[in-house]
Amino acid sequence: MGEPAGIGPELSLDIWRRRAELDIPPFCYLGAADQIGDLDPALPVTRVNDPGDAARSFHEAFPVFDISLAKKTIAGIPDPANAAGVIDAIEQGARLALDGSIRALVTNPIQKANLIEGGFGFIGHTDFLAHLAGAQREQAVMMLAGPNLKVVPLTQHIPLRDVPDAISTGLIIQTAEVILRALAENFSLPRPRLAIAGLNPHAGEQTHLGDEEARLIAPAIEALQESGHDVSGPHPADSLFSAAMRSRYDAVLCMYHDQALIPLKTLDGGRAVNVTLGLPMVRTSPDHGTALDIAGRGKASVDSLVAAIRLADQMSR
Repeated sequence: MGEPAGIGPELSLDIWRRRAELDIPPFCYLGAADQIGDLDPALPVTRVNDPGDAARSFHEAFPVFDISLAKKTIAGIPDPANAAGVIDAIEQGARLALDGSIRALVTNPIQKANLIEGGFGFIGHTDFLAHLAGAQREQAVMMLAGPNLKVVPLTQHIPLRDVPDAISTGLIIQTAEVILRALAENFSLPRPRLAIAGLNPHAGEQTHLGDEEARLIAPAIEALQESGHDVSGPHPADSLFSAAMRSRYDAVLCMYHDQALIPLKTLDGGRAVNVTLGLPMVRTSPDHGTALDIAGRGKASVDSLVAAIRLADQMSR
């Protein structure tokens, strides 16, 4: 369900109502059954404890794994008292995915500040899911995938001033290998092509504008190429996302958050999907936040969540 005061519950419900029109595979919803009933009192809801029951009832009723919330939800107003329920939904979903009861997990957006205030000890979904899967944080790689572009930020939610110190040759190699393996195994690309961006303007201009390219990024690219991977770079980021350049690669490894997400959201805004690579399960989520300002008003678009469900289905197959 993600943040129950956000748009996740209403989007999930809307997609179920339009399941035939959207050609959506069967899914079960982990969230508060009472909230779903409040959103649509006439909706047929089935409380389930088994994914098989959810799949069988999907076409007749909205299947819900009921998650208890401490407080009644008010659209647009998160309550830290409900943080435990949000965390419980993530834990149950991960457990079902890890034991093979479901093929994939799709997470609605969470309100990180609200969870942290409620005692959550992780930066976000990716860190928490890595923890639940018993994986090292570095193994969990965040990819944003859209119709025109797939990007991975090497460093994620850290201040820009900390990015140069967070980059290392080893981290680039490790992250690139996770990306290349996922492109082959989950995106049916037997010979994936990965472009790697530079950090500085003009990729350092032969060290005149910074030496991270020569000192850290180029050695990683050389090592990956020596291992037989189709990897190129370091590329100047200002010219890396044109249509001509996009035809030369399948994904881009960027050095920091906005370097990856600005082109992705410009080209594929509303249709992009957040994918966690490197875990022993398939996990996707829509590429938008909780949208508290429009929650409960029926204005939110289902497009990104639909894309997340479809991609989870495709990847898990």
